[in-house]
Order: sequence, then structure tokens, then C-alpha cells
Amino acid sequence: MLYLVPFWIAFLVGILVGWAWKPKWAELLIQKLSSVVSKSLELSLPSSSSMSPMFCLKNSGSSSCLNSLNMQPEAWVTDNGEQGKTLSVSPSEYDNSSTSRSVVNEGCSSAITEEDLKHLCQLVEMRDGGPTWMHMMDRSTPNMSYQAWRRDPKTGPPQYRSRTVFENATARIVRDFFWDDEFRPKWDDMLAYSATIEECSTTGTMVVQWIRKFPFFCSDREYIIGRRIWEVDGSYYCVTKGVTCASVPRRSKPRRVDLYYSSWYIRAVESRRGNGQLTACEVLLFHHEDMGIPWEIAKLGVRQGMWGTVKKIEPGLCAYQKERESLASLSQSAYMAQVNTKISMEYLISLESNEDLSRSDVDSTSENPLAQNISRALIYGGLIVLACSLDHGALSKTFIFGMGRKLTDRGNRPS
Repeated sequence: MLYLVPFWIAFLVGILVGWAWKPKWAELLIQKLSSVVSKSLELSLPSSSSMSPMFCLKNSGSSSCLNSLNMQPEAWVTDNGEQGKTLSVSPSEYDNSSTSRSVVNEGCSSAITEEDLKHLCQLVEMRDGGPTWMHMMDRSTPNMSYQAWRRDPKTGPPQYRSRTVFENATARIVRDFFWDDEFRPKWDDMLAYSATIEECSTTGTMVVQWIRKFPFFCSDREYIIGRRIWEVDGSYYCVTKGVTCASVPRRSKPRRVDLYYSSWYIRAVESRRGNGQLTACEVLLFHHEDMGIPWEIAKLGVRQGMWGTVKKIEPGLCAYQKERESLASLSQSAYMAQVNTKISMEYLISLESNEDLSRSDVDSTSENPLAQNISRALIYGGLIVLACSLDHGALSKTFIFGMGRKLTDRGNRPS
């Protein structure tokens, strides 16, 4: 350990220096080579209108598909047909946390269904048949307590579960707070842009577009999110997940995140002050997404930045409560949070009675001892430097991180 600590510090300093000093001539050379290749491909390919984004996803290894995506129009266009308006977004417009919305389109009511409600109920009751939740964090402030768990399914990205209790807050105000995209940039500095693509005035279902900014090791990401709320006896099941939207073309930058799931269960609970009153609000969050970076690196970033992000929520909620008290009108997204589907507890139980999945346990111990993480951290730290030096080599990055995963798995096998 005496040798590893200074080595690790020097290693991190080397990473920062390496990213800070990046020769401009290398970027110019790569851009020139890319332009020459794209021009040659344009001469040998048919028109870009025949190449759909879904076709390119299925054949992402071919250069023709990559070129067809580059030939998409320079503006993002959301066309809601005869009942809606056209929404155009250029990459330079989301730098100031802008928010826009389009006219109602009733066709989005099927984006989130009762199957999504049933799945969230199974997660809340921990009867989804998934692996054990490993404890990650237990923090608190005078007006908020926070607990977090993580689990690694056999397939797919890491999944996270958290429990947050806000003092002196109602379930309704917390529901509106998380739904209010117009207010969110005031406390969530990662949200660079948001727009409402579609909304249903009957069910409250919405389809929104988000662009989120990430730290220096990850570029901006685009999300097309469908969301809907069910109310059961004053509690709220809030489902948000990634959906497809043909009216918003896929672009090369920012990269779109297709696999995204982030849903809440919100209810009133007794205050931890022990006064016997339901003056606190509990939020159970279930989240996972695939941003297109190695999952081990994503887990490291989440673990290091989790509490820094979460502790901004409580002052943001206090500011939102004061703003709601002073303003008579609601934002459009907060208004849509109140347009939800009310169901009875009996109906909710009937949805879950069709399946009998095994219970997911919660492990109270820490997820990993320190000794087992030293070799993995060193291996992946070196892989970050090597992979980030290959800006345009997706195949090389995949190979490097694949070999690193094999090395760490081999090092973690029992002797």
C-alpha cells in the first residue's frame, strides 16, 4: 500500500495532464481524413433518404450506415403532424439550459403502458426476480436522508436503487418537483436542454427530449423519454423510460441513449423526528441506463459523484416549494404531473397476481472490500488512458476494455 498510494496519485495526475495537453494538429489531421473518406463514400452511395436510422443501428459496422447518419439534416426536427407544430433544435441552442415544448399530440398515450406500472410495482415490492441489492451509501442532512444500493444483472448495465426521505414535504409537491423540466435546470446542472415532443391530455403521458452534460470523460447524451404517473391512495408510481420517436432524427452528436429507465415510487411517511405525523415524503428510485461506456467505468463515476448530485436535490426542493407558494400558475410540465391515472389498490394487486417472481434480497454489507478493488482500479485506470487516446477507434476501445474485463475477472477468481 505504501508504494501503491503515490503511484496512484501520480497516475491520476498523468491522466489530467494528458487530457489537458492534446495536440491540435492531431485533431485537424483526423478531421481532414474523415472529410476525405466521407466525400468518397458520398460518390458511391445512393441518396441518404433511403437509409433509415434503425437500418443503420442494425448494420452499425458498415461505413455506408455511418455516412448516412452524417448526411442527416443539421437541425433536429419534431413534427407532430396536423395537430402539432414543428420543433427545431440546433446543437448551439441548448448551451443555456433552454426548455421548449410542442403542441399536444394524442398519439403518445401508448408510450407507457400498464406493463410498465406492473414492473415498477414489482421493483418496489422487491419481487422482480433480480439479483441481490448490494449496499452502497447511507448519508443524511438535517432535512434529508439517503440510502443507495446497486446490483449487477447477468445482462445489461448496473442497476441502482435508492431511498430518499425529505422532511416537511408532501408527496404531491415532490411529484411535481421531479416532473418540472422548466425548474429542473435550477438544481440539476447536468440538464442542458429539454423539450416536450408529445403529451396526452387524457392520461398525462409525455414524450420529452433531454440533453444532459457529463464530466470530461463522457460527451453529452441525448434522451427521448416517455413518462406517465399512476396515483394509488395518495401515493404515486412515476414511470420514465427511453422510447423510440421517429419524428426526432438520430444524430451523431450528441449520442442518443436508447436503454434508459428511471422510475419513482412517492408516498407520505412519518417524520424521523418522531412526532407521529406524516409530514415527510419517501422516494424510492430505480435507475439504469447504457450510455455507451464500459460499465465498470460507469460504476466508478456513479459512486464518486452520487452524493454530490443527490445533496443538490434538497435545497432545490426547498426553492421549488417557495416558488410554488409565491406563484399562482404552474409550468406546463408540472401541470401534466397532475394529469395522472387514478387506480385502486385492489386493481394494482390484480396486476401483480398474474406473476409469481422470486424476491430480491438486500445485502446490508458493503458491495466490495478495498483489497479486491486495488488491482481492478489500476487496470481500468490504465485502460482509460489508452482508450481515450484512440478517439475514433471504437473497435480498438471495445477490444481494450474487453481484455481488461477478462484480466480483472481472472484476478478476482478464488485461488
